[in-house]
Amino acid sequence: MEGDPLILALLALFGLLGGIGITAVGPGGVLPTIGMFLLTGLPPAGVAGTAIATHIATGALGTAAYTRSGQLREPGTRRIALALSAVAVAGAPLGVFLNTLVSGEGFAVLLAAAVAVTGFLVWVRERRAVPDSEDRPVRLRPATAGAVGFAVSVAAGLFGLGGPMLSVPLLVLCGLPLLPALAAAQAQSVIIAAAGTVGYAVHGSIDWTLALVVGLPELAGVMIGWKIARVVPVRKLKYALAATLMALAPYLALHG
Repeated sequence: MEGDPLILALLALFGLLGGIGITAVGPGGVLPTIGMFLLTGLPPAGVAGTAIATHIATGALGTAAYTRSGQLREPGTRRIALALSAVAVAGAPLGVFLNTLVSGEGFAVLLAAAVAVTGFLVWVRERRAVPDSEDRPVRLRPATAGAVGFAVSVAAGLFGLGGPMLSVPLLVLCGLPLLPALAAAQAQSVIIAAAGTVGYAVHGSIDWTLALVVGLPELAGVMIGWKIARVVPVRKLKYALAATLMALAPYLALHG
């Protein structure tokens, strides 16, 4: 794999599409993990560690973008973001620890399950979706936000995700409008990625060269996705993403 221009280009493409998905629809951060799992010979810790390292910058950029557009200036959204982020400090390191206990085959099955569940959540979210309104309150009970945040951060630490992949569908299912859910998830992803990166770096599990190959296009994708989320109806894109994730799940399990 090392130095193969085609593989590197494909990894960069996974990063770009992942960045677009992160800020446009939420569940995009899994794509770098999938790309590294399928195209490199890295062990589970190397896949997850390298992938999660890319999400520090993308999370920070996404947070800045949603602060600029106003969602993270709204007090209700800020409170939810803080609740999600606080529990991530403990959840992400737990996920890193769990990764060290998983074999390559086990990681493949668990990743396939996570991808399938995410695809299903996106589909359910769209089936139940109601139009967002500026007058719709941004409210979520602290206990609910904490439970969602902890579960998401453990899974993110285990698989090398930033967090929006799971947190956005779950927050929307809990009644949060889409844009505040995307904004709060971006803020949480910075904490998840930072805590997870430290954990994987301690184990020497991060390929920093690959992190740059994937992470730089991912940053560009974050800005593209942010613009898409604000100006383009993305319902069909969400259905396509859900179908793609559910179709990929069996292949990922078999690939392991």
